[in-house]
Amino acid sequence: MLDRLMWSTQFENFLATKWTAAKRFGLEGGETLIPGMKEMFDKSSELGVESIVIGMSHRGRLNVLGNVVRKPLAQIFSEFAGGIKPIDEVGLYTGTGDVKYHLGTSYDRPTRGGKRLHLSLVANPSHLEAVDPLVIGKTRAKQYYSNDLDRTKNLGILIHGDGSFAGQGVVYETLHLSALPNYTTGGTIHIVVNNQVAFTTDPMSGRSSEYCTDVAKALDAPIFHVNGDDLEAVVHVCELAAEWRQTFHSDVVVDIVCYRRFGHNEIDEPSFTQPKMYQVIRNHPSALELYQKKLLESEQITESDIKRMQDKVNKILNEEFVNSKDYVPKRRDWLAAYWTGFKSPEQVSRVRNTGVKPEILKSVGKAITSIPENFKPHRAVKKIFEQRAQMIETGEGIDWAVGEALAFATLLVEGNHVRLSGQDVERGTFSHRHSVIHDQETGEKYCPLDHVTMNQDEEMFTVSNSSLSEFGVLGFELGYSMENPNSLVIWEAQFGDFSNGAQVIFDQFLSSGESKWLRQTGLVVLLPHGYDGQGPEHSSARMERFLQMSDDNPYVIPEMEPTLRKQIQECNWQVANVTTPANYFHLLRRQIHREFRKPLVVMAPKNLLRHKDCKSNLSEFDDVRGHPGFDKQGTRFKRLIKDQKDRSDLEEGVRRLVLCSGKVYYELDEERKKVSGDDVAICRVEQLCPFPYDLIQRELKRYPNAEVVWCQEEPMNMGGYSYIAPRLCTAMKALGRGTMEDIKYVGRGPSAATATGFYSVHTKQQTDLVHKALQPEPINYPF
Repeated sequence: MLDRLMWSTQFENFLATKWTAAKRFGLEGGETLIPGMKEMFDKSSELGVESIVIGMSHRGRLNVLGNVVRKPLAQIFSEFAGGIKPIDEVGLYTGTGDVKYHLGTSYDRPTRGGKRLHLSLVANPSHLEAVDPLVIGKTRAKQYYSNDLDRTKNLGILIHGDGSFAGQGVVYETLHLSALPNYTTGGTIHIVVNNQVAFTTDPMSGRSSEYCTDVAKALDAPIFHVNGDDLEAVVHVCELAAEWRQTFHSDVVVDIVCYRRFGHNEIDEPSFTQPKMYQVIRNHPSALELYQKKLLESEQITESDIKRMQDKVNKILNEEFVNSKDYVPKRRDWLAAYWTGFKSPEQVSRVRNTGVKPEILKSVGKAITSIPENFKPHRAVKKIFEQRAQMIETGEGIDWAVGEALAFATLLVEGNHVRLSGQDVERGTFSHRHSVIHDQETGEKYCPLDHVTMNQDEEMFTVSNSSLSEFGVLGFELGYSMENPNSLVIWEAQFGDFSNGAQVIFDQFLSSGESKWLRQTGLVVLLPHGYDGQGPEHSSARMERFLQMSDDNPYVIPEMEPTLRKQIQECNWQVANVTTPANYFHLLRRQIHREFRKPLVVMAPKNLLRHKDCKSNLSEFDDVRGHPGFDKQGTRFKRLIKDQKDRSDLEEGVRRLVLCSGKVYYELDEERKKVSGDDVAICRVEQLCPFPYDLIQRELKRYPNAEVVWCQEEPMNMGGYSYIAPRLCTAMKALGRGTMEDIKYVGRGPSAATATGFYSVHTKQQTDLVHKALQPEPINYPF
């Protein structure tokens, strides 16, 4: 124990000596955390744990990285000196990087019992506690892939601050996932580094409860409060927490009551706001001094023993400091075994077909539309399944729900894990999915997608209604998706409007995680979106925000040759607004059938779920040459759907080219039929980001005399316009087709709210914009 505490203390002292003005958010005052964690890990390993996923904020993180997870000290010291971007043995992609106290790592740590314990410290932002659900999700995924049915081999550990544990809502959201069947990990160990101050805020101003850990009482979790100066007590309690978790398979909390010797960071002056506290702290001996004194007084150790141990630690620290000057990190340090062979952004990845053999489509189609004979579903649900069976039988009229189920089923047949999670996803917010049906007499449940293959593992397809949480559940699914790329992991919002409850996950992890931490994820986010008169809370998934966070350059057309194209790989994520069941099918399958992973944000439909024209034929899903979905490259997702009228490759007589995205297409097409607008072409941009320059230019060439219009149903300051316009302009300039003034806007005017709350106003606005897009007169710039 003394050796472990000495390493913890000397590490902080060494950093303070070498980099006096650097922010490191040291552990001084709470150094006993390190020997406590090590004892917890040894005991956990002894009790059967093979892998631990750790999440924590900045306080003491470098100490945990170096002394617990065994990140090379030379690498940590190199990062203090400015650091070198990691290099990839097969490429040059390095991302933007992040500050040293946000980074993660993994290591196989030898334990006291002679075993090896795999440790992963998850990278995270400064948004306190935001990493919590990711750790739990990643742990759950590890349990699935290691067949850890009793959840004793994989453990999640979260290290909190006292202020954030009491103050951040995501803590509560994460705690309440702990016993839910499709989210439980068999218990998480929570360690609170309780230094009794949150930056400059006293506990009396930071919480209403007596203890910062009282939030855990909602779970009836045991909470152990321990004096951080008492090393042996801390070690004992950490050991006890490991025993509790492995015995009772539930959450447990260790509250290490300690202090913060310096300010929030090392260049901060704490006496400005806590003068009396810091008068005491300045004269208070460290935990190491107290323990050394105890051992000396009991004659368990001598001064020379202490000196020898100190010299040994300092020698190693100094050697690593010297080595840090030549340290070059490798990208392999960051990648798990499951990700071997996946490509980084600078490596070309060929586009793969996503069509499926007709006989497989028929086979899985029968499975997903069949109900056991003795099962008694609701009569309306029974009718829906009969209609679905007819769709598969005839190969016509495939609707959105069946297209989605076919994507899931075909991926399952190919051996991929599929997980769909979110509020009300089993039935679907709009009563369209019915992936789980209920016997009206017994209450028994049946999930057709659990029976696609023979002897299918019950978790291979997981669909689960979640708790009423956005932040916590999206974070969980993101963590789950990062463990293994061979899984389709989907989070669906109840309405897209509510996704901003998880904005931290979108901003700090999903949009920028690969750039900061070189971590890929193929997470799919479904956000129901569309203007149908339901008001400002049920109309918009805020498409513009996701597009605004996209990092593709609006003024440079990238390489678009299919064999050389790296556009999606070089972009931070994909944003799509799809209009046919078949294209949605191929979009989902594309997520798995590629050699890299990117997040996918989908503006999911609402009224298109049952729209009479939003249907596909089974031939658009297959891989048969000559069928409607098969083009020159094969059967795959269409980034742009050209005008559906039978036109030639050159249509000089078309006066207007209307580009749009999403459900407004069907309204435009219906109006065009009414007004006989054959001189107007309507093209659907299905993939907004990254922008399909090649296909847009193809259509611009097809209609050389056409007025170019972008039509959307969202207000001008929302939707796709601000993203599309500069990129469309770049495409037009390259062809000599004009400038920004030649792009005409049709849509709602600028607005503070996403939509009107008056249905009559909505109807007029929608009618006006559809009429305007097709009006015979030229459209003024910009609208």
